[in-house]
Amino acid sequence: MCDRHEFVFEFDKAYNQQLIEKFEASPEHPVTPDVAPRVKGVYALYYRGALVYAGKALDTTLGRRLKEHHSKIAGRQNISVSHVSCRFLTIEGDWFVRAAEDALIQHYQPAWQSSGFGSHIPGRGRPGIRSSRWDAEFPPRD
Repeated sequence: MCDRHEFVFEFDKAYNQQLIEKFEASPEHPVTPDVAPRVKGVYALYYRGALVYAGKALDTTLGRRLKEHHSKIAGRQNISVSHVSCRFLTIEGDWFVRAAEDALIQHYQPAWQSSGFGSHIPGRGRPGIRSSRWDAEFPPRD
């Protein structure tokens, strides 16, 4: 028998498609310290209109994570927080939050994703630890 008679529901494709549709329909906001609620979810940052970073708030909240990003950007050279905006979705369930972050990263392939922007790396800044691409492009203000 040929395999054209078999139906396999691809849950991940359905979830990803609906997530991207809902995400793109959500409003874009300036990144401010109090832009998002204190719940789990996913978010993306836009720099001069281009989606550059996607992340999740799982062991923290969207509000706290976006406040951290606001502070990080405000403390850097060669970038202004006024050029950065965000979108976010609140999501219940840890698996769904992880799947949503993965869907955003796979769909958009954000430029800052592997740059060191969102890092919480222990030891960063210590002697012998290499500076990230993001830190080199946007060094801390003196």
